[in-house]
Amino acid sequence: MSALARWCYRHRFVVIGAWVALVIGLAVMSQALKTTYDNALVLEGTGSGDAQELLLRSAPGQAGDSDQIVWRVDRGSVTDPAVEQRMAAMLDRVSHLPEVASVVAPYRQGGEVQVSPDRRTAYATVTFTKAADDLDRADVAEVVTTATAAAEPGLAVELGGQAISSAEQTPASNASLIGVVAAAVILLIAFGSLIAMVIPIVTAVAGVGGGLLLTAPLSHLIPVNGIAPILGALIGLGVGVDYALFIVTRHRRGLRSGLDPEQSAVQALNSSGRAVLFAGGTVCIALLGLLTVGVRFIDGLAVPAAITVVCTVVASITLLPALLGVFGLRVLSRRQRRALRDGELDSEDRGGLWGRWSRTVPRFAAALTALGVVTTAVVSTPVLHLRLGFADASNDPASSHTHKSYEMLAEGFGPGFNGPLFLVAEIQSAADRAVLDELDRALSAVPGVAAVERMPPQPGPDAEPAIEVTQLLPATAPEDPATSTLIDRLRGTVIPHYTHGTTLHVYVGGLTATFNDLAAMTSAKLPWLLATIVGFSFLLLMLAFRSLLIPALTALLNLLAAAASFGVLTAFFPWGWGTRAFGLGAPSPVEGYLPELVLAVLFGLSMDYQVFLVSRMAEEWARTRDNARSVLAGVTDTARVITAAAMIMIAVFTAFVLTGQRSVAEFGVGLAAGVALDAFVLRTVLVPAVMHLCGRANWWLPRWLDRRLPHLAIEPPAQEQPVDVPQSALV
Repeated sequence: MSALARWCYRHRFVVIGAWVALVIGLAVMSQALKTTYDNALVLEGTGSGDAQELLLRSAPGQAGDSDQIVWRVDRGSVTDPAVEQRMAAMLDRVSHLPEVASVVAPYRQGGEVQVSPDRRTAYATVTFTKAADDLDRADVAEVVTTATAAAEPGLAVELGGQAISSAEQTPASNASLIGVVAAAVILLIAFGSLIAMVIPIVTAVAGVGGGLLLTAPLSHLIPVNGIAPILGALIGLGVGVDYALFIVTRHRRGLRSGLDPEQSAVQALNSSGRAVLFAGGTVCIALLGLLTVGVRFIDGLAVPAAITVVCTVVASITLLPALLGVFGLRVLSRRQRRALRDGELDSEDRGGLWGRWSRTVPRFAAALTALGVVTTAVVSTPVLHLRLGFADASNDPASSHTHKSYEMLAEGFGPGFNGPLFLVAEIQSAADRAVLDELDRALSAVPGVAAVERMPPQPGPDAEPAIEVTQLLPATAPEDPATSTLIDRLRGTVIPHYTHGTTLHVYVGGLTATFNDLAAMTSAKLPWLLATIVGFSFLLLMLAFRSLLIPALTALLNLLAAAASFGVLTAFFPWGWGTRAFGLGAPSPVEGYLPELVLAVLFGLSMDYQVFLVSRMAEEWARTRDNARSVLAGVTDTARVITAAAMIMIAVFTAFVLTGQRSVAEFGVGLAAGVALDAFVLRTVLVPAVMHLCGRANWWLPRWLDRRLPHLAIEPPAQEQPVDVPQSALV
């Protein structure tokens, strides 16, 4: 690490030029290749997955996104001549807009099913030529503008669907900008220097930018989900600024102790830089652990996010020392530079707030341990009521087209209209068809079913009408627990009762059924993900710190942080304590794929703080073999920067709540809550308290095991370790 840091420092302009050329080159390549997103949520081996596979096989050409134009009259009927003439003309204009493949209107022959029973609401289906994420926002906006222009007093016109929702969402760049500004303010307060504030921001933006620009070529190699750039920016900005913050803080400390700028930068990279490498590796391991879930939708989020983290780490150990070489002593404030010129070395008050706190912990270690555990337990309690599922369009902002169209359709056709179920049957014989007819007649009598309609036959692979679809409208909304109960009843009792002993296979599909299956699948695989992440984390920490207790304590605290994070998520979303305040709709389930993603990211970030804290303790332990002194040095030297880093992450994650996307908001709230508890309770209270109670046992590893394990050093060689903790901090 020393050689790399020294080379980057001395060849600073070459390194900076290489990064500029790299980012420009990636931007050009990204524009040339274009990003192709794949949001297909096909769950192999599930009922919804089998249903979707049959539908795609029978109608492979139906690849474009289908959305709705919904209108409602205050008086009269939607079939009144004046209304029909006005809406038919509008639908004709929409059908000729760019990227619109077809418009199916209710005024055609057989279109009565698109008119509500009270005749006051109707809808038209707009099919685009591409999937929602591949459409140009301007083309979708033109459809919205053309459709809503037909509205007049007494006639409301709204639009719903995935393409409309994507066009209405706040761009992630806005949230990123808010996060960067918040991070800059916190850094300026922490450092008191504009240059010291700019360096971490530039480093993080370069790393995140490189990672996000790699999404385009990556999307041509593996499926990449449409929200991957948002998740990558959210994680990358948080860890990127934090990693740079830790290194710059160490560099400033070296300058203030009298080291020349090059020596200080090299030492900072050789100590904190090693911790950054290790911490970034743990975040990537946690993210790639998501591959064990076996869902392509989640894989398309995990891999791009891991690549973004790798890019931020590379920027931290190459671009950052180059920037430190450019700015030299200007990373210090003017007051600090004057102190250096006057010969005042290391004038920072190392016995300040965190120095006093580190001396307080051993006096009340048992009480603080109990207090930390109780606090975490209380915050975690709501997790016992966590409900997974998905949030429908009723939770979109009340002013959005998608929310209004949802409400109009629910009022006109019933709440289940927004989440129909599709029973997809594969017909093998005439006897199968007779059984299917009998099943269709029986479905209307099943509790929770509002309406049943047989769709036009779909041709099978041999051009035979071998696949038939029955649309079933639940009596309840898509996110209602009663709808999930209905799906389980259909699969568990109703369908088997009619198909048992026959060759007829009927699968329950549709978006609602898919998310229901996703929640069940991820819940079943969550223990395996936990075992993978905890196992790798334990092994890495044992190799790094030559201890059994520290990895065990880390695993336990990381689980506590995760439980507290989901406790806050449960109170915020399913209980609805925070959804109204942020304009995120009514109480609703947490997205089914969210626990794995939040857990992986939170484990990685928690490991970051533990590594930075304990690596400083390990440095002191290697030099003094004094546990109390080691814990004190760790808290004194790192607590201030850990809490500052946490505040930056909290600001970045909270900014993403403002995107208006509920799933992204859930990420932001969950991670912000987890990081806040982790930094301000677990790492600065529980860890030092427990380590004081355990004494020398913290650093115990059986000799036979120590001899057999490879050595993985986070701390620098002894001759390059930082100076001792001042005696004033030990008093």
